[in-house]
Amino acid sequence: MLLVRGKAGGTELTGTVFERGERAPSFTGAPEDDAAYVWVCDEFYEVESGGSIQEIDGREIHVAFESPMPRGFDTRDQALAAAREHVRTQFSRIGVDADDVELEVVENAEIATDEGAP
Repeated sequence: MLLVRGKAGGTELTGTVFERGERAPSFTGAPEDDAAYVWVCDEFYEVESGGSIQEIDGREIHVAFESPMPRGFDTRDQALAAAREHVRTQFSRIGVDADDVELEVVENAEIATDEGAP
């Protein structure tokens, strides 16, 4: 499992790439079981009112969330490229310049998230 994390405007967004042999989530809209790599991440956009209030670059904005859209890929490189683009796009949707997004890929995410757990 890989985590793809973007940081900008004082907040961050993290999505997950499930690799070959790992069990990707199964729900309506999830890719077929034969996808070698599956990317899953929230999608959101700025709205005039309602939604969740977030502080981005020192300003409060209203953010509405959409259901995650899992996407399947044949190769790791395709999945990571799509993940990076997705994260940048989400920040763009709330007024943050995509070039300002600092991206990080966390390898072996299951191990990294389990370390230090009680």
